[in-house]
Amino acid sequence: MKLTKTFKAFFENEKSGGLLLLFVTVISLCAANSSYSAEYISFWEKDLGRHSITHWINDGLMTIFFLLIGLELEREIYHGELSNIKNASLPIMAAFGGMLVPAAIFLALNFGTTTQNGAGIPMATDIAFAIGILSLLGNKVPASLKVFLTALAVIDDLGAIIVIAVFYTTSISFVKLGVALGIWIFLFVLNRMKVYNLIPYLIGGIIMWYFMLNSGIHATITGVILAFVIPFGDGGEKSTSYKLQHFLHKPVAFIILPLFAVANTCIAIQSNWHAGLNHPNAFGIILGLVIGKPLGIALFSSIGVSAGLCALPKNLKWAHVLGAGMLGGIGFTMSIFITLLAFNDPDIILYSKISILIASVLSGVLGYVYLKFILTKKTA
Repeated sequence: MKLTKTFKAFFENEKSGGLLLLFVTVISLCAANSSYSAEYISFWEKDLGRHSITHWINDGLMTIFFLLIGLELEREIYHGELSNIKNASLPIMAAFGGMLVPAAIFLALNFGTTTQNGAGIPMATDIAFAIGILSLLGNKVPASLKVFLTALAVIDDLGAIIVIAVFYTTSISFVKLGVALGIWIFLFVLNRMKVYNLIPYLIGGIIMWYFMLNSGIHATITGVILAFVIPFGDGGEKSTSYKLQHFLHKPVAFIILPLFAVANTCIAIQSNWHAGLNHPNAFGIILGLVIGKPLGIALFSSIGVSAGLCALPKNLKWAHVLGAGMLGGIGFTMSIFITLLAFNDPDIILYSKISILIASVLSGVLGYVYLKFILTKKTA
């Protein structure tokens, strides 16, 4: 399978970004548990224009991350793996399984309790971390596995966005939501009129973000819907969409996601840190990510192939699909993001973050060891 230039650039940036995420997360956890713990944690909680620094990162900068995800998804639909229904069907089926099975496991343990709202937490996959771990396996990784995991993670992110919009919206101001959608329609008209200048789209996007933020719908949704009105054209290097996507790759991978990771993993781990793990919420998160993800991805992929809805690409084996499912259990940034929307109790948020970290480490280690064994065995 021949990889496109755009996909290679995306994979390389996500690979480096994933390794950087791992590094800054370790640094943040160390700082949060050092003698400077109080000062470090309070820094991220400082008010900056009526909101904390962490809030601006989560609701502001992460919108840019979702804009990039939207642009990547649009490109995959028009020119990438999702442009062919047979190619698109497998990661779509896998993503559905990777969301539904973990959520079902979580709800089986938490339904009817105060933590049932966390069902979306184990549904997420951290694309940067997952690709970063896969990249550590080097040139032995078949191109079809790289594409499958990337497409799976992108679709998974879209699913997480839909979950956020539908299930994590408390109250809606329909007037402000209407204004935001009105701006989107105006930008869509500009697109159809073949206005290729990026400036009106960015200005419109900022205004749309403001109204979306105050409408009750999570503001990061703005990034995705904005992506689909940015002129795509022929998708070439001179197109508006390509230029913006290319420009955003490095800032997102090397600034925005590391900032999000640092701000949201400044966790002061107390001596009784394990106390909160003896709870259905923690069990649901850990089992959902570590067991539910690979089970759901492999099971739904198998159902799709058996039903004739999709087919395994060349050089992609069922063992690879299971390994990709294990890496899909690295929820990290996306799972933490949904945690902050699902809960208000600081203790539940803390123990949820610890559970996510444990599950993500387990999934990453298991996925790496398993795939290394499979790939080494094949080349032996």
